[in-house]
Amino acid sequence: MTVYMVAQVQILDPGQWELYKEIAAREIARHGGRYLARGARPEVEEADWSQPEDLQINIAAFPSLEQAHAWYNSPEYAKALAFRQSAVHRRLFFVNGTDETQAGESAPPRARSAPRD
Repeated sequence: MTVYMVAQVQILDPGQWELYKEIAAREIARHGGRYLARGARPEVEEADWSQPEDLQINIAAFPSLEQAHAWYNSPEYAKALAFRQSAVHRRLFFVNGTDETQAGESAPPRARSAPRD
């Protein structure tokens, strides 16, 4: 099942943040992950959520929770974390995705081919 890493970051030191991002991106890919959003500015519809100018959202998808944990706990990513601590304030969490079809839902209809003459 796909697992999503969601991070809310407020940049404190842009130079350190660039060093972090370089290592983190390489290690996310090495552990089977891929970015879905990177450095995105959220548009909040509901919530009492302060938005400093330097607030960013990052989302990455991993094939499994085990691979997400392997990324986060890897010695290589620990090098990025050393930069992260001075680069940003961050909230990071993993969220389990859902299967393609939920219980009680039917699969999307398949496209029909054109009739042959």
